[in-house]
Amino acid sequence: MDSAEDTVDGYRPWSEVTPDAARRLLVAAVDAFAERGYHATTTRDIAGRAGMSPAALYIHYKTKEELLHRISRIGHDKALDILTTAADGSGCPAERLDAAVRSFVRWHAAHHTTARVVQYELDALAPEHRSEIVALRRQSDAAVRRILADGVAAGEFDVPDVPGTTLAVLSLCIDVARWFSVAGQRTPDEVGALYADLVLRMVGARPAPQK
Repeated sequence: MDSAEDTVDGYRPWSEVTPDAARRLLVAAVDAFAERGYHATTTRDIAGRAGMSPAALYIHYKTKEELLHRISRIGHDKALDILTTAADGSGCPAERLDAAVRSFVRWHAAHHTTARVVQYELDALAPEHRSEIVALRRQSDAAVRRILADGVAAGEFDVPDVPGTTLAVLSLCIDVARWFSVAGQRTPDEVGALYADLVLRMVGARPAPQK
């Protein structure tokens, strides 16, 4: 398991969850959902991993789905923050795209257990919660699309299909959570650098035209 407790780029996962018992249950749920899948995990499994009784879980979370929603909301808020920070940053479109991909991939690698739950258990959410998360994902999509469109307008990127390329870039980044292992040969930083280079090549990045 990972990473659910690691600090990356100054961010400690789940620090916004209080009190401590609620946070312990949420971290336990992340590990259980990632290992067994949402539907195969019981509230007893989660409470046991947290060293608590099943009854204690219901003090903090009414249902297992509420736990998943809290995990998904926090994870998607973080993803959106990473991408909008890069999109709103200084520098040319190529530099902003590099920053977006590098940071987004690094987070998915460093927190691969968390990211697997956040990215791949969307369909287990209740309809109203799923709609809320889908809206956040659209905002993330829009941040990357804005960088690509800026690059095309500036003559830096060769991207005939901005929406399709946006989907490809995000899919490439998110998939890191599926395969990354701390026992592998690359660190999260190294994977982030590799993917940033790959994406810049994908969009045909070239120096901005001289004014």
